[in-house]
Amino acid sequence: MSNYSTLQKDFYRESGKWLSKFEIWAKCVNPNLHFIYILRKTQHYKKKSVMGMFWRMVLRHHQIKYGYQIYPETEIGEGFYLGHWGSLVINPKAKIGKNCNIAQGVTIGQQNRGKYEGFPVIDDEVWIGTNAVIVGGVHIGSNVLIAPNSYVNFDVPANSVVMGNPGKIYPKEDATEGYINHKI
Repeated sequence: MSNYSTLQKDFYRESGKWLSKFEIWAKCVNPNLHFIYILRKTQHYKKKSVMGMFWRMVLRHHQIKYGYQIYPETEIGEGFYLGHWGSLVINPKAKIGKNCNIAQGVTIGQQNRGKYEGFPVIDDEVWIGTNAVIVGGVHIGSNVLIAPNSYVNFDVPANSVVMGNPGKIYPKEDATEGYINHKI
């Protein structure tokens, strides 16, 4: 799998098939995949290069068009999957691991004071449901499912499910089984 690009790995998550560059481009009729394509192209180029500035302008247009507030500075692992088209806010200093799914209405943001001041770090194979909020300098372990409408401002250990507002942690070994398909 190391011969495949990050973009190919992102698109693999959607279909479970390795796609050529042309097939990837053709799948960009899907707004979620189109945005990921533009985001990864923008991340590929240096900020102040001509191509970097071009792709940043294209990305900005599509941030407004699709309602995704995700910046090229955000560290996002391979196999990134946006489940639905709709508003989404991810702080540029947040870190997201491999094979993560994020639904619409999610906020991953900073906290400016208190015990968890800072930005979230999210490990591999995390599924984040609709309208979930993750804020502060918290660490979300691998194989974690964050249920829709959950509020998370605390660390979450690996192999867990978080539900509710305020969130409550439930240990579960197969937390994301059946939720994260076509892992790379």
